Amino acid sequence: MTFATLGLIEPLLRSLETLGYQTPTPVQAQAIPAVLAGRDLMAAAQTGTGKTAGFALPLLQLLAMEGPKVTANSVRALILVPTRELAEQVHEAVRQYAENLPLRTYAVYGGVSINPQMMKLRSGVDLLVATPGRLLDLFRQNALKFNQLQTLVLDEADRMLDLGFSEELANIYRALPKKRQTLLFSATFSDDIRLLAGQMLNDPLTIEVSPRNVAANTVKQWIVTVDKKRKPELFVHLMRKGKWKQVLVFAKTRNGVDALVEKLQGLGINADGIHGDKPQATRQRALDRFKASDVQILVATDVAARGLDIEDLPLVVNFDLPIVAEDYIHRIGRTGRAGSTGEAISLVCADEVNLLSAIEMLTRQTLKRQNEPDFEPEHRVPDTDASGQVVKKPKKPKKPKASGGGGGKRNLGRWVDSGEVAPAEPSIKPVRKVPVFNTGPRKRKP
Repeated sequence: MTFATLGLIEPLLRSLETLGYQTPTPVQAQAIPAVLAGRDLMAAAQTGTGKTAGFALPLLQLLAMEGPKVTANSVRALILVPTRELAEQVHEAVRQYAENLPLRTYAVYGGVSINPQMMKLRSGVDLLVATPGRLLDLFRQNALKFNQLQTLVLDEADRMLDLGFSEELANIYRALPKKRQTLLFSATFSDDIRLLAGQMLNDPLTIEVSPRNVAANTVKQWIVTVDKKRKPELFVHLMRKGKWKQVLVFAKTRNGVDALVEKLQGLGINADGIHGDKPQATRQRALDRFKASDVQILVATDVAARGLDIEDLPLVVNFDLPIVAEDYIHRIGRTGRAGSTGEAISLVCADEVNLLSAIEMLTRQTLKRQNEPDFEPEHRVPDTDASGQVVKKPKKPKKPKASGGGGGKRNLGRWVDSGEVAPAEPSIKPVRKVPVFNTGPRKRKP
């Protein structure tokens, strides 16, 4: 199968040839004809399998061949993404695909001045990539109109719910024309997203080119157990032992990112960090330097977990496990992309056992454990398995009561091994608020 057999027009084929695209991936092979046919679509595929081209290529073709010329402050196609970095990356891909087409494309997001964006939108844009918050700001300031909108794409919609964009999504939905094509693309689809799709999509075609919520088999995964306070020391040890050259590290909090970067820089290691509190220009500069191998270690929160395409990244390290299990799949999906192989190492302490259990249950695999000499944890990490259960360590038998006389102590209770940790409470996944859309006037009861 070739891209030509999927029905793509010659200008797009020329762009793909320049980019070195030869054979469609499975998600592209199924999605491109469906989008060209005007179907609503809900597509799930592992990260690094070409989802962006799966919706961008047919969308650009439809814009080039159908519909009127875009008018002032209007947009004909809208792609919503959860983060600024993903907005930049998706737009760059769109710009490359549309190189030989007479279309105007643009990306808008927060963290930068809104005025240049308003100026750019005055002449209208055929395809706009946006984060939800900034899109609503532009709409409320009358810098953007949706009367010409033909297609809406939600990329990584589950992440948008995790980041609290549910209200923004509902407000955007109410402002859009009811007659339009809607496409949902993601590596994972939670039950919340399936509910959202039921409200937003019209008779959608569902595509799942790989098992639901399964990490790419091109990534070798394992964990190293360690006490929480020794994680930075273990990371430096593993980095020097493995002679790591380029590593993307995920930390749970913004303060955690800053603390690890400061420690690494203090040791003379070329490291930088990105998180939501940093200005967009600073975040983009750090990411660009990392992609160019000018930075050895990039530490990030989950703003870097979705969609970022870093060519031939060999290693991802989870310094902290993610709160939401699905984010583990997206994090490690930054390596092992486009047929390459990669490695993902997670540093796990005892109080993360529930998070580990949730990840193993989601991915349906028990992650291999590896102890590092001199770093064995004092607080043992309980065993887990893919059933989602924390495996209890066998109890030692009770000590027999002392016989005869009254000198012995009574009611000693059970003996507990000094290394035993009481089983933690079952993992509770954070509740995500799913927007409820008003699809029409309510009927009054007679």
